Amino acid sequence: MDDTVRSGTELLWSALGGDPALVDRVEYGGPAGLLSARLPVMELARAAVAVAGLAAVERAGLAGPVRVDDGAVATAFVSERHLRVDGRAPVNFAPLSRFWRAADGWVRTHANYPHHRAALLSALDVREESVEAVAAAIAERGAVEVETAVYAAGGLAVALRTPEEWAAHGQGREVAARPLLTRERLDEAPPRRRGGPLRVLDLTRVIAGPVATRTLALLGADVLRIDPPGIPELPDQHADADVGKRTAALDLDRPSDRRTFGELLDAADVLVTGYRPGALDRFDLHRPGLVTARLSAWGDYGPWAGRRGFDSLVQVATGIAVTEGSAEQPGALPAQALDHGSGYLLAAAVLRSLTEQDRDGGTRLVRLALAQTGHWLTHALPRYEPERYLTESEGPLGRLRHALSPVAYEGGPTGWSRPPGLQGGDDAVWATA
Repeated sequence: MDDTVRSGTELLWSALGGDPALVDRVEYGGPAGLLSARLPVMELARAAVAVAGLAAVERAGLAGPVRVDDGAVATAFVSERHLRVDGRAPVNFAPLSRFWRAADGWVRTHANYPHHRAALLSALDVREESVEAVAAAIAERGAVEVETAVYAAGGLAVALRTPEEWAAHGQGREVAARPLLTRERLDEAPPRRRGGPLRVLDLTRVIAGPVATRTLALLGADVLRIDPPGIPELPDQHADADVGKRTAALDLDRPSDRRTFGELLDAADVLVTGYRPGALDRFDLHRPGLVTARLSAWGDYGPWAGRRGFDSLVQVATGIAVTEGSAEQPGALPAQALDHGSGYLLAAAVLRSLTEQDRDGGTRLVRLALAQTGHWLTHALPRYEPERYLTESEGPLGRLRHALSPVAYEGGPTGWSRPPGLQGGDDAVWATA
């Protein structure tokens, strides 16, 4: 594998505060050309899985290599598409979760959950739950107008923005000004582990957070996921993301359930949350010596702090959908790569925090946002730019732009000695005669 592959792992491992020498233990392999996109999606996927493996072997004190197979990585990053339940394919996006043409651009909505679907219809004043009725309502309004109205109603909709528009947006500026993730030591408290398997309390939804806790379960953690009884996880999401875990329903507004939750938290080693910033503030989640990992869509800063969001919507807001398509016909990444990448990265951050806590103690806090992962994908990783491999020259045919030769070695030629001439314009003799 080339330096681009290694550099992605090095960048993520550095963000996690890991020992740079451990990167040499990663072995890459598998089929090439997977998760093809304009952006370096495979590099993100490969690096995120690699650092999760590095953090695991570091914590376990193992000396062997970390093997990263591109086939396994690419398959895992679209795990929800490969899922079958008694032969039935999953429902990944509901009919009202899609792109819509607005009066002045495009909007993408997310309406997989019944309460989000109801909020979308209410905001648009649509009484008929149909694609045609929603399309007609959105077509009459501006994209940002739809975005604002749907969010105000408790739903999810995002106007399509170009990368330049996102860079100028208040939230885009906030994201660009911050690191990929933050890791904090809050105090001098000792670790809370009491022997036995690591206890992970899982308060996450959909893909990114559940991927993180699914990975921790794979590595031997006792993961207990808690959902509110009135809003269970979507069945297919549960089947894909909750392998290796136990799940329970608790209503934290009910005193008895709140006491049960408090007892679980008292005995936990790790808490992973995936709700929008501020949604859990009314509950006392702080415990000395706990490792807490907070995942959100947009981050807990800037004008969009506290907003809900999903991978598909972050792609639209941040300009990724324009990069993968165009402003006239938006596209999408070949996987929910922000979700899956953030999930493996968050698992790695939890493991690294535990490793550091074993040595130095302290209550630990990790924060990561899908928008930050998107910024890293679009700005930190090198991507294929044809212009880097083109050159121009003057000659009898005029000014030519042409590809550089891929044959390169130390001491070798950097280009051809002459441009192409007029066809048939040379004498039929050897130049060296």
